[in-house]
Amino acid sequence: MTMSERRTRPPDRGRRFDLRATAMFFALLATALIAGGFAVRALAGAAQRRPAWGAVLLCVAVAVVLARGRGRRKRSAARIARRTGEALEQATVTALDALDAPEPAPPATAAPAERYEEETLRTAGAPGAPDYDTLDPGEFEEAIAALCARDGCSDVRVVGGAGDLGADVVALSPEGRRLVIQCKRYGDDNKVGSQDLQRFGGTCFTVHEADVALVVTTSGFTAPAEEYAAQCGIVCVDRGGLLAWSDGSAPRPWAAGAGGADA
Repeated sequence: MTMSERRTRPPDRGRRFDLRATAMFFALLATALIAGGFAVRALAGAAQRRPAWGAVLLCVAVAVVLARGRGRRKRSAARIARRTGEALEQATVTALDALDAPEPAPPATAAPAERYEEETLRTAGAPGAPDYDTLDPGEFEEAIAALCARDGCSDVRVVGGAGDLGADVVALSPEGRRLVIQCKRYGDDNKVGSQDLQRFGGTCFTVHEADVALVVTTSGFTAPAEEYAAQCGIVCVDRGGLLAWSDGSAPRPWAAGAGGADA
């Protein structure tokens, strides 16, 4: 009968505990701590006796700490500088793209005088423009104001409305005379009568202080109205005179008379 041979585990040949070496390590550590304590005590005594030496040692310690921190800051500063450079490059590209983009055109706006001139071209004498018969009373007043602005008048205002006391458009002529204009948007069969002229004549000079008073209509005037206007110095502009004024074939109507004089 054969018996199996039992293998035994070889003994661990790792590092064995060395009592002598351990004792030596602790002895050296204690010696270092005692020497460090004496050194610190000596330095403290020296600093008390000679503060300058204490300041020097403190500066050396601070310098060591700062040197270690400076190395870390250098690495951080390099990273920040790199990121800053990338951001500046991106901003430069964006600014160049913005400069290359076309500038949007500003919205077109017209000053009051320019608006009157545009209205003149559209309603008074421009090729293909509608005649005055197609305008309502308010548009007719705007068209007359446009003619005044076209011919050099300043401070042109449309003042017609409730309580206007007969004045629809006021302006200053190029010669500096105050113009007060009443606009009558009438049909061909409806002429301006003497009563209309009398109501206007009662306010144009005394209330509105006109230098030149004008009545402009798309129709005509009755004979009594023309007689009254001649007596009071009111300039009458009928349909024919209005069309001639519009196309520039007649003198400006305010040149026909002044307040109180014969038309």
